[in-house]
Amino acid sequence: MKLTRRCLTMSLVAAAGMWLAAGAATAQAWPSKPITIVVAYPAGGDSDAMARVYAEKLTARLGQQVLVDNKPGASGTIGASAVAKAAADGYTLLFVPSTFAIAQHVLKLAPTTAHDVTADFTPIVKTGNIPLLAVASPGSGVKDMKQFIAEAKAGKPFTYGTPGAGSPMHIAGEMLNKEANIKVAHVPYRGAAPLVTDTLGSHITVGWVTPAVAMQYLPSGKLVALAVADRQRTKLLPDVPTMIELGYKDMEVSAWMGLLGPKGLAPEVVRTLNGHMNDILKMPDVVAKMNSLGIEPLGGEPAVLARQIATDNERFGKIIREFGIKAD
Repeated sequence: MKLTRRCLTMSLVAAAGMWLAAGAATAQAWPSKPITIVVAYPAGGDSDAMARVYAEKLTARLGQQVLVDNKPGASGTIGASAVAKAAADGYTLLFVPSTFAIAQHVLKLAPTTAHDVTADFTPIVKTGNIPLLAVASPGSGVKDMKQFIAEAKAGKPFTYGTPGAGSPMHIAGEMLNKEANIKVAHVPYRGAAPLVTDTLGSHITVGWVTPAVAMQYLPSGKLVALAVADRQRTKLLPDVPTMIELGYKDMEVSAWMGLLGPKGLAPEVVRTLNGHMNDILKMPDVVAKMNSLGIEPLGGEPAVLARQIATDNERFGKIIREFGIKAD
């Protein structure tokens, strides 16, 4: 009997050792097949453009093809939900803009697309920051933000435009209304292109945009940069003051982009991807591409992105409820 028990014990130990060895081999073998980065928006946008740059660079570094799969719809929640339900094996990732942390607050999600942005994903890296910029055309008569606010307080019937209801720009506009105690009507557009066209034509007083869509009009004076809604001045437009500098201490509403995986992604996979992405974000051609889209490269540990998502989820959730902001 003792011999039998001993043999059984040894067999179990051997089996456990083989299981651990197999698990280690599996972890070390990653990646052993192509990786997919899901972009929850249509091809051609800024998120798609940057995801394809990162995919190309990761392909060269990981030795496996990294593909981009566009899954647009419902303000990015369809693609995000798909990744939340994917296997946490490192072969399905998600690249998102900051609307990732806002969408569930401005939309009524179906059970099939519902997800928790803080619990259902593994943050990998915050790739960049995108300052939000208030601009006006000379034809509007607005020369700077102080004048805009002063005249709005005096009762001028001003308007502000954004690329869409429920966007970070919409949040910035409503926060300014509250902070400055003014009432400027919101005009939502379907995207940045018609917004910029109407701002150039002075059909709206102020447009809240990203630097990428305004930069080409600033040197010629066709648009005037009034302020950025960020804690610090952007390196892309160092002469433009922040709303905080102008005395509005809570006016910090920047956009960002980041890479995530499903909940439970293996720490070694996260470390590998984070390390490669931090190197990629320093490459001159990547920096140039990001700057051309109005994005400031960031990087750092996964915790940086985790904190950003948690903060936006809580802070903007309250603001959205307070102002009754809803998506189109």
